[in-house]
Amino acid sequence: MGVVREILSLKRCSDLRCTQPAETVLRATQRMNEHGIGALLVMDQGRLVGIFTERDVLRRVVAAELAPDSVLVADVMTTSIAFCTPDTPIDDARTTFKQHRIRHLPVVDEDGDVQGLISIGDLNAYDANHQEVTIHFLNEYLHGRV
Repeated sequence: MGVVREILSLKRCSDLRCTQPAETVLRATQRMNEHGIGALLVMDQGRLVGIFTERDVLRRVVAAELAPDSVLVADVMTTSIAFCTPDTPIDDARTTFKQHRIRHLPVVDEDGDVQGLISIGDLNAYDANHQEVTIHFLNEYLHGRV
């Protein structure tokens, strides 16, 4: 099985979508909607300080009946961040998703610099593609075309 770096290389959009702690929840969620994504990395002076997800909005803003235009991302973001490295085996990343019950996983290098963000959907797409290739190869083998 491969490593997380392979998933990052297959992603169509290499631009990281980020927000800052001082941005309002309203603006951050508008940006998430504009890009069709479910999470933003929260960066402060080039460093990862949190992650802001749809779950944060539902649990900490909507359920608490707070006004999104007056609440800051810093007040509702998740600060206990699970992460992986580009060289993390994909099976280990899958385990991290399961153990932490998360849908988004930042990828950081050994210096703590953000290299990307993978989602459970990215991992599922990678697995599906890998399985299709295996099935094709086995089919070709069974029919003597390899």
